Amino acid sequence: MIILSKLADYGVIVATHLAAYPDRQATAAAIARATRLPPATVAKLLKALAHAGLVAATRGAAGGYRLARPAALISIAEVVAAIDGDIGMTQCSVHVADCARMTWCPTRPHWAAINRAVGAALSAISLADMLTPFAFAPPAAAVVEAAAPGASA
Repeated sequence: MIILSKLADYGVIVATHLAAYPDRQATAAAIARATRLPPATVAKLLKALAHAGLVAATRGAAGGYRLARPAALISIAEVVAAIDGDIGMTQCSVHVADCARMTWCPTRPHWAAINRAVGAALSAISLADMLTPFAFAPPAAAVVEAAAPGASA
């Protein structure tokens, strides 16, 4: 199973929450309450997202956080990279110099193609897309299968 880190998952939740309210600034505490995530975790995520230029912070009594760009212009890949670093399916795809098998590994070129495909998929989905329920249609085969007579649900 391939899985994002819990922090990257939470980072997408926090960024999507900010995307849902583009005209408002929100404090870290308010975001934590709304997303039901631990306040310390939200603060850590906001710091990383701000460092990556995805979130803008305003200090003061009326301060808070908001997205630095429109939600449609921020990809899930950017959010994940801000939290976890470079997106890679294997260690050698991200840390090439650390691989002792680099010169003879038969799978290395294929992992590069897989990494590009995963990166492209995450880049194709914006925070705005995450706000739209059922924005992604199921594969055509699943639709045909569900519509077939006698198909069970």
